[in-house]
Amino acid sequence: MTSVDPLTQVQAIRVPPSTESVPKVRRTIVDDLTERGLSEETIDEVELVVTELLTNAIRHAPPLADGTLRVRWKVRFEVVEVEVTDGGGPTEPRPAPRAVWAPSGRGLRIVRALAHEWGVTEDRGSRTVWATMGGPSRRRAT
Repeated sequence: MTSVDPLTQVQAIRVPPSTESVPKVRRTIVDDLTERGLSEETIDEVELVVTELLTNAIRHAPPLADGTLRVRWKVRFEVVEVEVTDGGGPTEPRPAPRAVWAPSGRGLRIVRALAHEWGVTEDRGSRTVWATMGGPSRRRAT
């Protein structure tokens, strides 16, 4: 189920905690950002980041009390903030140390590299990992 808040331009979708949800979420967000006229670079970054955040939630955390994961995104000017909320877990999400031969563990390192900011918010019975991309930033200054 997708919902839109017309006043703040926040959109949300709730999905089952399954790998089949990842392409659906990506497609929904990419279609929305394309319709809004955001740059291809920003859309690509958001697509990659939401994939990492959602995949981490599926692999490492329980769902929310209703059995779903919540993905929200909002657009302000050229800046997109995405967040994935799950049922929390025993450890705090953080980028894994560099490991050349590790088969996994690079997701939050990718998020950290692409996002202006990212963080984790704990709430009663849930955890939200969020990231902000797009718009002018110091990291893109030449």
